[in-house]
Amino acid sequence: MTNLRKSNIKKLPKNEFDVLILGGGINGAVSAAALAAKGVKVALIDKGDFAGFTSSNSSNLAWGGIKYLESYEYTLVNKLCKSRNHLMRSYPSTVKEIRFLTSIQRGFRFPPFFIYMGTLLYWAMGRFFTKFPNYLSAQKIKELEPIIDTSAVNGGFEYSDCYLYDNDARFVFNFIRSSMSYGCIAANYVESQSAKKEGDIWVTTAKDIINNDKMEIRSKCIINACGPFVDPVNNISGETTEHHHVFSKGIHLIVERITESNKVLTFFADDGRLFFVIPMGTRTCIGTTDSQVESPNVKVTDEDRQFILDNANNLLDLETALTKKDIISERCGVRPLAIKGKGGKADWVQLSRKHAIDTNSETKYMSIFGGKLTDCINVGNEVAKIVKGFGINMPYANKKWYGEPDDSIKKEFLHRAELMDFDALTPESSSEPLTQRFWRRYGRNAINMLESIRENPKKGELLIKNSEYLTVELEHAANREMVTKLDDFLRRRSKISLVLSQQEILSSPGLLEACHILFGDEAEAKLNEYIRDQETN
Repeated sequence: MTNLRKSNIKKLPKNEFDVLILGGGINGAVSAAALAAKGVKVALIDKGDFAGFTSSNSSNLAWGGIKYLESYEYTLVNKLCKSRNHLMRSYPSTVKEIRFLTSIQRGFRFPPFFIYMGTLLYWAMGRFFTKFPNYLSAQKIKELEPIIDTSAVNGGFEYSDCYLYDNDARFVFNFIRSSMSYGCIAANYVESQSAKKEGDIWVTTAKDIINNDKMEIRSKCIINACGPFVDPVNNISGETTEHHHVFSKGIHLIVERITESNKVLTFFADDGRLFFVIPMGTRTCIGTTDSQVESPNVKVTDEDRQFILDNANNLLDLETALTKKDIISERCGVRPLAIKGKGGKADWVQLSRKHAIDTNSETKYMSIFGGKLTDCINVGNEVAKIVKGFGINMPYANKKWYGEPDDSIKKEFLHRAELMDFDALTPESSSEPLTQRFWRRYGRNAINMLESIRENPKKGELLIKNSEYLTVELEHAANREMVTKLDDFLRRRSKISLVLSQQEILSSPGLLEACHILFGDEAEAKLNEYIRDQETN
């Protein structure tokens, strides 16, 4: 158990909090960051790791929702475009513009030029913030991207949206880390088992999943941000809501990089749903499926894999067809979709991903349903407004809680990095220069990490072969990022297990030493735990 986690778990039952947040996905993370920065006394627990479920299984796209134009949701598209632009301004090193190259097959339900007119509307609704869309003939598509099979293409277009340069889970965790810097007491692997009101105070019984210890956490308010588990948590707490969740399963396969183009290739799969080929550094991410399921606990099936492989092989002009042997890693999760009322099957073409927040002012309890990464700043602001309406004191109500550190800090970091020729240490396996990646991932903390490398050059070396991550990053994760299991680091604080196969990771001679940095005397036990978990999954 990390010292930070151990310390925070001791504090959870000893304090009375203004707000207890259940769930450390994107909705819980931005709620914690917004409230803690504004002076609210916040606690946050998650029964797994932070960003351990839906928030680590996205397409890494932060887009304005162009697909919702088809269902005439102009208000939603307008809002999402505004949110997307705000994210790009606030996180310029993380949320970046990228071109989407879309091919339309002959016989599709709309002609290419008609859809292209929609991209012009989308560009206008996006306040002309991105590059101008271009209409493309099949011949031009082939010239721009030879890997696309244009034999059945009727035309297409190129437009801009944005994506997360790093992985989604890391983006979420940085909000958790920010909240802790403002005093939030957060802990992963702590499960809420029940909650009841005693006078004006909620008493939540929780269990430490790691050692089975139970505790009681007292708070004036509760925010249920449990993602796909919002409904069962509400049932336990006795809270009724206007909305509930239905689930759409999505998977992605990560393979070796199949094109040098830094564009998202967009198609409509053989069943009419969107299909992406997304750059991921030295790898390519392909998918996704979109099918209704009853439970949030899902796994990749052979049928899922074959669907994605078949569509990739049909839509791309590859020298050698992709097979299951080419799969390096997989992402699998559900999108929790907010709908009103009870029951019923959802129309996945029409159903949007907009969020909804149901509140009970009498009990000071709120539930967050659905949502998109693109809209995360709005969710944080909305939650803060509701909590203030609950009568919770907010000493710094106007405090800005999001965004990268100011330019003076960045200039200082860049100056020090240049003086020590930091980029010269960039590993061959890295998809970008070290200076760029360190600033994006660690912000102001990157300055101290540079100093550690300057004092001890060995901290600037790789431990896990073919990964991007230096020894100093492992030390930082051990001290400040509440890495409780090895998968927390490999999958969510970093993206090592997304871009390296399990065989590559486990055969790396530095893996055990990495575990010693992360877990000290528990290194071998944590490594064996990771191996067991991978075998069962």
